[in-house]
Parts: sequence; structure tokens; C-alpha cells
Amino acid sequence: MGYKKIFGVLLLALISLSSAKLCVKQVYDGDTVALSTGERVRYLGVDAPEIDHKGGTSGFMALEAKGANAKLVQGKPVRLEFDQEKNDRHGRLLAYVFLENGDMVNALLLKKGLARVFPQPPNLKYFSLLLESQRRAMVEKVGIWQKPVEKPEPYYVGNSNSYRFHRPGCPLGKTISARHRVRFESAYKASWEGYSPCRQCKP
Repeated sequence: MGYKKIFGVLLLALISLSSAKLCVKQVYDGDTVALSTGERVRYLGVDAPEIDHKGGTSGFMALEAKGANAKLVQGKPVRLEFDQEKNDRHGRLLAYVFLENGDMVNALLLKKGLARVFPQPPNLKYFSLLLESQRRAMVEKVGIWQKPVEKPEPYYVGNSNSYRFHRPGCPLGKTISARHRVRFESAYKASWEGYSPCRQCKP
């Protein structure tokens, strides 16, 4: 077999491998899936309401988020795009997930109000797009944005380094340096700017 023919065969093999599509085998919740390869993928830049897999109380709209996610990706081919960090501390892939038509699943869930923006510096490639999607849902009051804030505080404290916001009395909020401390008049304002609620004080 000549050199050119060998090169042609190798090139075709490479093209075939690069165009091979991943398929979603299982949907765990609104922001985590398993691929046909066995790898788990955590959607980057978003956070869906938590499902209590032990039978307890799940978060508001958590089951709806899982259902919408499954409808979008279950058994379907997807394309993954990575940012600065490819894996989280649990070993899951951190990715922006795209459908065959080019739509980003992360953004679609935000537009439906079934997830909120969850910045994870330095992975901020699509932060503006994701925030725009969330703001649309906030204005339309769909999904999680239908529910008013429980026990509102007179103000909230944000961390411009981590993009998290806290209740005034939160121990984690009190550790924020003056350099990174941001004050918000409401939880809505903090969310509008792309800050995600602290998981400890749950503002």
C-alpha cells in the first residue's frame, strides 16, 4: 500500500473518530447526566434544584428540572465543550452541553427557569450568555422565579471573587474581604447580577 493511500486511510479514521457523537445514557437530575461512555457530566455554569434521592423533600421545581433535562437529552447525541477546568472535585466532566441543532442545554434550562446561574471561576466562557438566559426567565417569572424569597433580609452580602451571595448573618459571608464584598438590596438583585445563593445560609 502506497504512502498516500496509507495517509488517506489514517485521515478517514481520524475524521471518523472526531465526528463520533456522545450519547446521554442516564439523567440524574436537572444538571447531571451519564454518557454512553460511562462518564458523568456536570453542566457547567448552572445549578438546578436539588433532588433528594433518599426519599426526602426535594427542592422547588427539582423534579420538573430533571424531567425537562431528560426530555432534551435522554438517549440523544450531544456535543461537549469544556472551559478552563475539565473535571470537578468529584471527577465529573464539567461541560457546556450542545444538542445536534446547536442549542446549549445549560442555557435552555435557564430560560425555562429550571436552573440558576452558578459561576465557577475561572470557567466563565459563557457567563454572559447564561446570565442573559436567566434574566429572561426572571422577567417572565417562570420556573423557580415564580416563588417569592422566603424570609427576606434587609440586605445581602455578595463575594465578587466566588460569585456567591449570603444572608447578613452567614458565617461564610462574614469572612469576605472588603475588597470582594458587594452589598445587594435584595436576593433578586444578587441573582440578576449572576450571583448564586450560598448553600449554607440559603438566602
